[in-house]
Amino acid sequence: MDWTLFIYKTIFLFLILLITLLVAMYSTYGERKVAAFMQDRRGPNRAGPFGLLQPLADGLKMFMKEEIIPLSANRALFILGPSIAMTTAMLTGVVIPWGATITIGGREFSMQIADLNIGILYVFAMVSIGVYGIMIGGWASNNKYALYGAIRAASQMISYELAMGMSIVALVLTTGSLSLHEIVEQQHGMHWNIFYQPLGFLIFLTCAFAETNRAPFDLPECETELIGGYHTEYSSMKLGFYLFAEYINMFISSAVIATLYFGGYNMPFIDQLGLSSNIVTILGTFFFFLKIFGFIFLFMWIRWTLPRFRYDQLMNLGWKGLIPLSIFNIIATGIYYYFTELK
Repeated sequence: MDWTLFIYKTIFLFLILLITLLVAMYSTYGERKVAAFMQDRRGPNRAGPFGLLQPLADGLKMFMKEEIIPLSANRALFILGPSIAMTTAMLTGVVIPWGATITIGGREFSMQIADLNIGILYVFAMVSIGVYGIMIGGWASNNKYALYGAIRAASQMISYELAMGMSIVALVLTTGSLSLHEIVEQQHGMHWNIFYQPLGFLIFLTCAFAETNRAPFDLPECETELIGGYHTEYSSMKLGFYLFAEYINMFISSAVIATLYFGGYNMPFIDQLGLSSNIVTILGTFFFFLKIFGFIFLFMWIRWTLPRFRYDQLMNLGWKGLIPLSIFNIIATGIYYYFTELK
């Protein structure tokens, strides 16, 4: 067993875990600041300078709140629901290439925890399992509003996963690979997939909003109809897990979009600067996180700009709009590459 590689992977795993939690925590702060800016308010500004300690105060509040489990709830499943939602959200990041290789002590190490040759399928598997956390939590609460929210979440995710999966089929036709690392390597320089699959990107982005239950697709949590949706009966850190899972999913979705369509850690013209490989890797990772933060801002911008869909509009868009478009995209991509190979 290569203990050096094992120690490196373990340290890198915990580092990614810490970064993911930190980004999710400060996404709550960022969202409140973005909302305040758009509504001509100040937002959090009391806890620490510029309100930077507000996420810590919110986390402490979640830990200190009384934990309530309804008497009529299924206790085991009530606890299991948020645990599944949080775990699947965290597991998705292990296949994302966060950077190129870095040289330590004369040996190269990959900045990807697990380079699976079916990395895209792994991401879809984790997303599919994540809906069970919502379904179990909503059903175990023994509350009709929570159950309505869970049913909405399940039907919404199933509907939009179809279009999302078919948009990825067109991307696989373009790249010829399911490995996220190989897809990123093929986009070296400015050969980003957004230029080859613009329709697929728009479909994937729209479905990502629906998969993360973000506005205008936040029907499972619709406060005006369902009080709080699938987590109505939750309190304390169990509620915190559900809320945290949403922001982690937003972070991971942004990372997947940047990886598949915007070159991942590839930075234009960086080869012409004549820098060392480690500096190139660090700059590439920094550029990758800039792309991720840009998409996180887009998630927040859309939330505070567009009104919520009605549920029939949501399902019509998924089944009658995005699925036909994704099928058209696959056919058009297949025809293009068929005639390209004939030439």
